[in-house]
Amino acid sequence: MKHRFLFVSFLGILLSGCGTHYYRIDGNDMTLVLRKPEAKSVMLACSLDGFHPRPAQNVAGRWEVTLPAKEGFKYFYRVDGEPFLPDCPMKENDDFGSETCIFDPRL
Repeated sequence: MKHRFLFVSFLGILLSGCGTHYYRIDGNDMTLVLRKPEAKSVMLACSLDGFHPRPAQNVAGRWEVTLPAKEGFKYFYRVDGEPFLPDCPMKENDDFGSETCIFDPRL
């Protein structure tokens, strides 16, 4: 019984971090999705428009922003007013001592 509890606990911790950030591409558009059900507000800042924050729409605890998918860009989120960098496959250092995610449609 103890082993079963430990396994279920470990599995819950493991899965809680999975799938918190992903994107979908539909034609020339991509929708970035951030799963943060506890957040009160989420903004996306990206290089496509000089990092001007754009609001994400809350869809059942998943925050979504749709952007053009034709060219690459850098991005990060602001969750409840604080910078947030999700687990993304490509990152680079920014000019402020932090990092930004990179989306490249060629990859």
